[in-house]
Amino acid sequence: MVCFDVASRPMKILVAYSGGLDTSVLLLWLKEKYQAEIIAFCADVGQGDELDGLEEKALSTGASKCYIGDLKEDFAANFIFPMVQAGAIYEGRYLLGTSIARPCISKAMVEVALAEGADAIAHGATGKGNDQVRFELSVASLAPQIKCIAPWRDASFRSQFPGRAEMIAYANEHGIPIKASMKKPYSMDRNLLHISFEAGAMEDPWYDATGPDDREMYVLSVSPEEAPDVPEYVQILFEKGNAIGIQHEKLSSILSDLGDVTPAGERDGYTLLSPYGVMRVLNLLGGRNGIGRVDIVENRFVGMKSRGIYETPGGTILLAAHRDLETLVVDREAMHIRDSLIPKYAQLVYNGFWFAPEREAIQALVTETQKKVSGEVRLKLYKGNVMQAGRRSPHSMYSEAVATMEGGQEQAYNQDDATGFIALNALRLKASARQL
Repeated sequence: MVCFDVASRPMKILVAYSGGLDTSVLLLWLKEKYQAEIIAFCADVGQGDELDGLEEKALSTGASKCYIGDLKEDFAANFIFPMVQAGAIYEGRYLLGTSIARPCISKAMVEVALAEGADAIAHGATGKGNDQVRFELSVASLAPQIKCIAPWRDASFRSQFPGRAEMIAYANEHGIPIKASMKKPYSMDRNLLHISFEAGAMEDPWYDATGPDDREMYVLSVSPEEAPDVPEYVQILFEKGNAIGIQHEKLSSILSDLGDVTPAGERDGYTLLSPYGVMRVLNLLGGRNGIGRVDIVENRFVGMKSRGIYETPGGTILLAAHRDLETLVVDREAMHIRDSLIPKYAQLVYNGFWFAPEREAIQALVTETQKKVSGEVRLKLYKGNVMQAGRRSPHSMYSEAVATMEGGQEQAYNQDDATGFIALNALRLKASARQL
C-alpha cells in the first residue's frame, strides 16, 4: 500500500493508459480506491488506430484529463535506432519490441507528472511481468521523488480481479468498451517496432499458433505461406549507423498508402526519410513478405519463463541490413568487442536499465563503432526470409586484391607471410602440449 498525506488536497495520480482491458479497469479502480484525481497518459509509440477515441474513452471512464503524447519520432530515433546500432537481441531471438518502448513512455510520463504536480505514477503491469520493473526503474532514474503504484501488486485488487474473466465482467458492468473476450482472451501490446501476444492459449508452450485458427490474431504480417511467390528487393541508405533513406521501385505508392510519412528529400536515388518513416516503410515491406514472426519461451527478469509470440517485420529487416553493412566497414576487433557486449546490452534493455549508467557507457562505445557505418545495403525479401543481396560503402575495408583467390596480387598479400604468422601463434600451443 502506498501512503500519502492527502489532508490538503486529493491525491493526483498519472496513469499509464492504453485503453485496453487492464488499464481501463484499473483507472476506475484507482479513482475509487484512493479518491484521487486521475490523469490518463497514453503514449503514441506507433500503435496506429488503437488510439482512435482514446481521449473520450479515458474521460468517460473517470479521468479528469487525458494526454496523448506523440512519441513516434522520439521512439524511433532515440530508442529503436540506438538499440539497432548495438545489435541487441535478447536470448538470441527477441528483438526487444516491448522492452525498448517502456523507457520512452516512462520518460514522457515523468515529464507530464512533474508538470501536473502528480503524487504518483500508476501502471497496469502485473506483479509477474517485466514491465513493472521497466516502468519503475525508469521513474526512479528520472524522478526519484515520484512514487509508483502497481495495482496488480495490491492484494485487494487481485482479490477483486483474480483473472481476466472478472475484469471483462467489471468492464461490461461499468460500460467500459473493450476488445478482449473469453473466446480470444490473449493480450496484445503494439508499437512501431512490434506487436506481442501473450496469455490465453499461448500459455501452453506446446500450442501451435501458426495454424488457421489463429490466422486473424496476427496484425503486422501475413504468414510466410501466404506471402507473395515473387521476391521483393529493397535498398537502405545508412549514415553513421542510422538508416536515413530507402530505394524501392514502388516507394511512391507505398508512401501514398501509408499516408503519414513525408519524405525529407532525395540523395543519390534514395528517398530520405525520418527514423519513423523508415520504420513505417520497412514494417509494410516486411509484413507483406511474412518477415519477423517469432514464437519464443523467454526468461523474465522476475525469474519465471514465459511464452510470447512477436511480429517484428521492420525491425528484422533493419537489424539484418545494419549488421550486413557493419561487416564491410567496422574493424574486426572493434566489432568483436561490441558483439561481446550484445548479451549484456540486451539484458539491460530487457530488465529495465535503459537509463542506468552502464547502458549509457556501452552506448558510448557503440556510437564510436558507428562512425564509418555509412553506405548502402540491398536486401531480398521472400517468404519470411531476409537475404543479403549486396552492400557498398565509401568506407569499405574490403579489398578484392587482398581477398581474391586468383593469382597476380602478391604485392597486396604475400602468402609466404602466413608461415611465420602461424608459427608464432602455434608457439604457446606447442608449449602447452609438452606439459601433457
